[in-house]
Amino acid sequence: MTILPHPDLSSLRDAVRGDVQLPGDPGFDQAHRPWNLAIPQSVLAVVEAADAADVAALVRFAAAHGLPVAAQPSGHGATGRADGAVLLRTSRLDGIEVDPLARTARIGAGVRSGDLQRAVAPHGLTALPGSSPVVTVTGAALGGGLSWFGRAFGWMADSILSAEIVAADGTPRHVSATSDPELFWALRGGGGDLVIVTSLELRLHPAPALFGGRQLWPATAARQVALVFRAVTEQAPPELTLWLELLSFPGNQPLIAIDSTFLGEESAARRLLEATDSLPAPLSDTRAVLGVDELGSITAEPVDPGPGTSRAELLTRLDDEALAALLETPIAPLMTAQIRHLGAAFAQPSDSPHGPLDEPYGLYLFGVPSSEEAAEEIGHRQAELADSLPVSGRTPLTLLAPSQDLSAALPDASVQRLRRLKHERDPRRTVRGNVGIMG
Repeated sequence: MTILPHPDLSSLRDAVRGDVQLPGDPGFDQAHRPWNLAIPQSVLAVVEAADAADVAALVRFAAAHGLPVAAQPSGHGATGRADGAVLLRTSRLDGIEVDPLARTARIGAGVRSGDLQRAVAPHGLTALPGSSPVVTVTGAALGGGLSWFGRAFGWMADSILSAEIVAADGTPRHVSATSDPELFWALRGGGGDLVIVTSLELRLHPAPALFGGRQLWPATAARQVALVFRAVTEQAPPELTLWLELLSFPGNQPLIAIDSTFLGEESAARRLLEATDSLPAPLSDTRAVLGVDELGSITAEPVDPGPGTSRAELLTRLDDEALAALLETPIAPLMTAQIRHLGAAFAQPSDSPHGPLDEPYGLYLFGVPSSEEAAEEIGHRQAELADSLPVSGRTPLTLLAPSQDLSAALPDASVQRLRRLKHERDPRRTVRGNVGIMG
């Protein structure tokens, strides 16, 4: 886009009703930082929108002055593409309306997964939450979204029924499969680089009972645990999801865990997981009957920002050779090497940019860099592990690294279709997502 001479950005305070932070303001450093503190982010200003009308006012201001707007509801997924943009925060767009009879929810763009789960739990329903309760639902869904319950119900994005958006010229619009099928297709997993989403209407799913938790062993039992994990996943019904976790925390012994959720009664879950009873006694077993608003307790991920370096891949198989490569040497300096069981509904037809997810397993590698040298060591170990495993060459969009683009996540036909839409709907590139459509 053409960047015009910067206006006096203090005039933003006249254009919007929400809070505006400019460089040098006391709250700017806190306001502009991403969730991942390892990602540098240099923005022109930060706007905490008061409501959807305020979002439209900001986009009109930006478009009039040739400035890009980057929406980061909670700072998750930052890649550095917000540099030189006005950063939009939408945490005040936190409304939730649940229709238990229709099994739908209308949510603001700032609603976090845990908030939505608490709202729907009393009705015996669930959305499609991931492992963290502090990630925004909209941010995850726009990137496709991998959920604990995706094996039963597919991508998070598949549950989007409609959206309220602000177009690149600042015009608010309602988007559905009938009102704008092309944009609706793009919103269901194509990222946030076309328009600013201010709210979503989502399909909810029945969840009358839930059982889940973590079984934890010392790494000396790693091969036994991994073999059981593979055996259970090969026969698992869609309601059962297992994640294998290799854990290496500084100053502690290496560990291995099986995290699981089952949409059903405890007795059925224990029958499906009885192979784990043949393993050595676990160090801990937190499995219990859960509310759908308690899923965050399983992996207990941090709820505050911090630095991290991650890499994600999709695996075509988990055979003996793959298990050997995963287990033959410690994962350090990584803290986590996670294998997620996918398949079932993920592999079903999906009219979304990603389409069906054919790979049966996902790989997620994470480390905490304490220095540039540590970051290099983490990156080297991630590459070493990924190169030794049967990866497909694709990565889920929400897990792309800053150096990757859409072509690493989506089929070529979808990338080209999204590029045509970007050229048509945002030729001046006013909207800037975490992952760019045009590269």
